[in-house]
Amino acid sequence: MIVPRKPLTIWERLYLPAIWNGFRVTLRHFFRKKVTLQYPEQRPAIPPGYRGAPCLVRDQDGHTKCVSCQLCEFVCPPKAIRIVPPGPAGAPADRPNAEKMPREFEINMLRCIFCGFCQEVCPEEAIFLMQDYSLIGTRRQDMIFGKEKLLALGGTHQDGIQKWKRKLEEARKQETFPVKA
Repeated sequence: MIVPRKPLTIWERLYLPAIWNGFRVTLRHFFRKKVTLQYPEQRPAIPPGYRGAPCLVRDQDGHTKCVSCQLCEFVCPPKAIRIVPPGPAGAPADRPNAEKMPREFEINMLRCIFCGFCQEVCPEEAIFLMQDYSLIGTRRQDMIFGKEKLLALGGTHQDGIQKWKRKLEEARKQETFPVKA
């Protein structure tokens, strides 16, 4: 199929309109306020609702909030989260009143798409999305965050409910005052 093309006019052959439009764009940007930031010293403002990298948090007592339910692992679209639940011996001694605790918890930040599904599905509010956007690693192994690194990034979450503290107090009351049947 042959497409007929109109011949260019004299004005179009001179390229003056194209040069003039390019000059107008240059002048328009030349007099605008600069938006360049000197990155390490100046950081951009992070908008509300920003979804950064996921991290684990501790409760007020310094215990890990994760109970190894593995919902975040199942809901993760790129399968970036890997949880190894406790063995037959039970939970580690980090939180004595928890039935299950993850033996290993890893998030591969190279695979993570920062969707936030893990935060939404977590029943214990153990996973939060950080406001940090600069994840740095020189090797692939540096970008696989283990349990300790995720807890260090997440810090302590102030929780008003303190569910596990209540359960521990209830268990102590039942041991102290046995209910007669």
